[in-house]
Amino acid sequence: MRLILPLLFGLAGAAVLISLGFWQLQRLDWKTGVIARIEARIDAEPVPLPADPDPAKDNFVPVALTGQVAGDPLRVLGAWRGAGSGYRIVVPVLTDGGRRVLVDLGVVPLDAARAAALPLPGQPVTLTGNLNWPDDRDDGTPPPDGDTWFARDVPAMAAVLQTEPLLVVARTVEPALAPTPAPVGTEGIRNSHLGYAIQWFGLAAVWLGMTVFLLWRIRRRTL
Repeated sequence: MRLILPLLFGLAGAAVLISLGFWQLQRLDWKTGVIARIEARIDAEPVPLPADPDPAKDNFVPVALTGQVAGDPLRVLGAWRGAGSGYRIVVPVLTDGGRRVLVDLGVVPLDAARAAALPLPGQPVTLTGNLNWPDDRDDGTPPPDGDTWFARDVPAMAAVLQTEPLLVVARTVEPALAPTPAPVGTEGIRNSHLGYAIQWFGLAAVWLGMTVFLLWRIRRRTL
C-alpha cells in the first residue's frame, strides 16, 4: 500500500506531462501548416490591388502596380529581420488607376542614410509586393519625430500622407531605387512548439525518474 499511492501519483503526473507534449506536437503540425499556407500566398502570382481589401483576408496577398511617387517619404527607424538596422522608406504612390496607397520601398542602411538618394515626388515606379498590415508598435514605441517614425503604423501613416490605409511592401521595384527591398516573409512568425514539446517530454522523464527513486527509497525503508 505504501508503494501504490506514490506509484499512482507518479504515473498520473507523467501522463499529464506526456499529454501536454503530444498537444504541443499537434500545435506544431497546425502552425507548420499555417506557415506553409502563408508562404504559398506570398509567392503566388501578383494580382491587381483589391478594390476593398480586408486585413484579415488579404494580408500577404501579392500585388502588382504602376504609378508615381506622390509625396515626400517617411523614414521608419528600426532593426529589420533580414535587412539589418536602418530606415524603411515609406512613400505615397498614386497608381495609374487613381488610388493613393502606401508603399514600403525597402531599407536604407544607417551608415548610408545621409548619402542615399531617396525617391522624389513624380518618380515613376512599377513594382510587385505584398499587402501587409504590420504590427510593429508596442507600448514602448515613441511617437514620430518629424518624418522619422519608429514603427509602421499604417492608419497613422495613411492619415499623414493622405492615402488609403493600405500598405504594399515592395518585392521588386523598377527603376531600382536607393532602398533595398525587404519583402515580407514568414521569418517573424514564431513556431516554438517543438521546443515546448521537448520540454514537456523531458519533464515527464524527470518525473518518472523521481518516482522510481522515491519508490526505491520507500522499499528500502520497508526491508
